[in-house]
Amino acid sequence: MESKNIINNNIEFINKYFPHCITETKDGEIVKKVVNFELLKQEFSDIIDETKEKYTLNWPGKKNALVLANKAIKKTLRPIKTESILFDTTKNLYIEGDNLDALKLLQESYLNKVKMIYIDPPYNTGKDFVYKDNFAGDKNNELEASGQIDEEGGVLVANLETNGRYHSDWLNMMYPRLKLARNLLKDDGVIFISIDDNEIHNLRKIADEVFGESNFITQFIWNSSTGGGIRSKYVNQNHEYALCYAKNKASLPMFFAPLSEEAIKQYNRADKKGKYREKDFAWKTNSLNKNQIYGIKAPDGSIIYPKKGYLYRFVESKFLESLNNDEVVFKETSTGPLVDENGNRANYNIYIKKYLDDGLGAPTSVVPKSLVGISNIGTEEIKNLFNDTVFNNPKSTKYLQYLFEIGNLKNEILLDFFSGSCSSAHTIMKLNAEDGGNRRFIMVQIPEETDEKSGAYKAGYKTICEIGKERIRRAGTKILEENKDKEGIESLDIGFRVFKVDSSNMKDVYYNPDEIRQDNLFDMVSNIKEDRTDLDLLFQVLLDSGVELTLPIEEKQIADKKVYFVDGNVLVACFEDSLTEEFVTELAKCDDLLKVVFRDSSFGSDDSRINVEQIFKQYSPDTQIRVI
Repeated sequence: MESKNIINNNIEFINKYFPHCITETKDGEIVKKVVNFELLKQEFSDIIDETKEKYTLNWPGKKNALVLANKAIKKTLRPIKTESILFDTTKNLYIEGDNLDALKLLQESYLNKVKMIYIDPPYNTGKDFVYKDNFAGDKNNELEASGQIDEEGGVLVANLETNGRYHSDWLNMMYPRLKLARNLLKDDGVIFISIDDNEIHNLRKIADEVFGESNFITQFIWNSSTGGGIRSKYVNQNHEYALCYAKNKASLPMFFAPLSEEAIKQYNRADKKGKYREKDFAWKTNSLNKNQIYGIKAPDGSIIYPKKGYLYRFVESKFLESLNNDEVVFKETSTGPLVDENGNRANYNIYIKKYLDDGLGAPTSVVPKSLVGISNIGTEEIKNLFNDTVFNNPKSTKYLQYLFEIGNLKNEILLDFFSGSCSSAHTIMKLNAEDGGNRRFIMVQIPEETDEKSGAYKAGYKTICEIGKERIRRAGTKILEENKDKEGIESLDIGFRVFKVDSSNMKDVYYNPDEIRQDNLFDMVSNIKEDRTDLDLLFQVLLDSGVELTLPIEEKQIADKKVYFVDGNVLVACFEDSLTEEFVTELAKCDDLLKVVFRDSSFGSDDSRINVEQIFKQYSPDTQIRVI
């Protein structure tokens, strides 16, 4: 079984709109579709840029990094129930393994389903480890020339400043992962990427390429330290960044943020509803929304309008509602943006009352320290959970909460594929406890070994994954205890299903994962590895079927055989041997079966296989049947 073939998907997309640009060629005995790029270029002849000099970011290995992003892998995700919490009911995931593999394996099940991505990748300080994608023993050894592998095909190596490909190695790590991650974002999704001055310039350029310059939102600045410590020769750096991009800016909702202490000071007026500030009702914009241009009667009886280039903030019905609620202020002025019926400057300006109790405003590019504090808060959070510093410089939950609230993450999925100590998972559980939200998380982390001299190693945590999983367990328990008197807290999801990236469940023989119709059933040879469990096979089927890995699973007995029912009857699987006609008939009589999966070894002969086909045609003809 292989991960999603992105190249084939791209070819099918071109075939949909430009079928004449697709031709066929032979690769050995296999006929493959290919793109005729000369014909495709003709479709865009008026806008093709044929100049040789273009503004672009190139580096050694970029082309191969793109090939790497598109290349399918023969791997799977194996569930580890013993390391999971609330495995049967949780909607959260923790994936242990190379995040490049994990992102590829999630392409079908989570395509366009993730609301927000937050990552805190290695900053490339000259001391960091970076992912070096492993091609040892692979046919693509030409990648060694670009510096993407070491001699041993190592996965994680130190990227020292003395390395001649210092920046290229970091870019080759980030580029394919961002390409794959973008596919998972919803159309109104957003990504935040923490970074510092070492690679901010390169990250901006590759993010512009992956997400599009037009989808750049801002470069948040976080004053993450007080600037103390060892004096720099020139300037002490006391800040870092969070780059923010939308997948599609046109679909992204407006951002709001909690008010900082400085912003609260602007609420310097009060009425019976509380403190408020006055905000111009007319605002400058290029929008042409005529619903926000209408006449308003001023105190002197004149009818006033926004002048050219301005609109009112609300449509008329909402303005009248605010007027009736005593939330509108008229002030005499000779400099306002309003005009009378004759086009002369109006004698009044209009203001809307913005109340402090509304509690939200427009975020600023400099993150308010009064709301998020500095980076040592994250270290203190780790100490409080573990009674030791088992992880250096984790992001604080206060800082992440600020970003998550800005990005409108409420009842949807957060993905963090450089999850480290799992500050982001901790933050998700805290937010859900505070406001009753139903946010879910997917954490991904390579099992990087801890230093033998570190506090983490001495405390028994041999890998960063062990730290991350234990943090989620401890943080969840602590949040429940701190909120034990809060109504509904018992429904808080503090669980997570653990998966590990592993080799395919199938033996190394040819396998075609396409759906098998009932009229050509059972044309396959059993090729499942002997050490794989029923749950391994079940989650492989979920991945191949493109369904989420957190769907509820119920185990039932039918005719003394174990059967898995996923999300009701959406998918049903039985991997037992020696299935009888009695069992198959009873299963086929279940209501509304969409898809049923068996393993090839479940049937003793071709006759019994054909009999299964006939039974389902009789009792459940619309059910898809699949054999692995």
